[in-house]
Amino acid sequence: MAMTDARCRTAQPGPKLQKLTDGGGLQLWGQPSGARLWRLAYRSGGKQKLLALGVYPTISLARARQAREDAKRLLADGIDPALEKKRRAQELSNAVTFRAVADEYVAKLKREGRAEATIAKTEWLLAFADADLGAKPIRAVDAPAVLKVLRAVENRGRYESARRLRSTIGSVVRYAVATARADADPTYALRGALIQVRATPRAAITEPKALGALLRAIDGFEGHPGTRIALQLMAYLFPRPGELRAAEWVEFDFERAIWTIPGARTKMRRPHRVPLAKQAVELLVALRQLSGGGAFLFPGARSSSRPISDNTLNAALRRLGYAKDEVTAHGFRATASSLLNESGRWHPDAIERQLAHVEGNEARAAYARGEHWDERVAMMQWWADHLDRLKRDGVTRQDCTPRLVTAV
Repeated sequence: MAMTDARCRTAQPGPKLQKLTDGGGLQLWGQPSGARLWRLAYRSGGKQKLLALGVYPTISLARARQAREDAKRLLADGIDPALEKKRRAQELSNAVTFRAVADEYVAKLKREGRAEATIAKTEWLLAFADADLGAKPIRAVDAPAVLKVLRAVENRGRYESARRLRSTIGSVVRYAVATARADADPTYALRGALIQVRATPRAAITEPKALGALLRAIDGFEGHPGTRIALQLMAYLFPRPGELRAAEWVEFDFERAIWTIPGARTKMRRPHRVPLAKQAVELLVALRQLSGGGAFLFPGARSSSRPISDNTLNAALRRLGYAKDEVTAHGFRATASSLLNESGRWHPDAIERQLAHVEGNEARAAYARGEHWDERVAMMQWWADHLDRLKRDGVTRQDCTPRLVTAV
């Protein structure tokens, strides 16, 4: 008995699979879950077979009947419809290259609002893979092909880049898997295949006397005044270097003495507030006279539409005579973390909040939602004053009386 569209619509699920037939092998399977699936029963090569035609109502009765007629024509030509469907799917898959999926993946990151630095880093890494993998069908990207790319990066001595490239390639292929254009991520098979390099912490000065000497050296910096002020602000505020380097004047509230770093520029993708000690405010006021009235605190030398390069501050430290294994711009964060904790004056959570660290322990994080703002304001002023004392006196011990830290 031929089916009607009304009969397809009103078919009710039962406790067992129900089959409605339309003739010529076309069936509508009613699943106990309520799903209705088109199936075509046919014989090929002396065997009974079944071809999936889609889901009702996405595939209407008329379209299902057309698919049945198409299958009959293939059978008349001696072609198995299921094998032909698989062949066409393979052709379509081969037309999708690694480069095409990688471009889609990057576009997805942009839609998610990822930081420009993250996007640029991802594109830079994928460029290493493009020559060997770019034109390759995504399903044909296997472990040996990926390893060849990674080995080429390792052979240039860029071990960390190779490790990150493996992760990025894996992200692209997993995106293809999620969108039904690949079967598995080949980078899982490469775990342990790359050269492991022991991570070394960024160099930082944590001995008070040496820190005082560094601060005096920065005050005497003979390069661009804006670079000197940037180093001074790194010491007073200890942000991530990229956050300060690309800072814009609109982020600063001088009346309330607060710098609000937008979430788009923070590592944790959330806005971060920095209390400004009076010393920091004075430096910013002086800097504004130097920056030329543009958007950035530290405009580049070639164009005021871009900030200084990410190497500017470390290059200034090298110019002051400090080697890269002695101090780095990022090391000011470790300096502040170490000395603030050692002082015994401040709650560890206040220090971590000011460093914009996210609590890794979920249970602890649930009880530490407060920003400790008032304590952070006091702490940042104390820290600026403390640095001034170290710079002025060259003391070898912290000028503070430890006190008990109260629970919050």
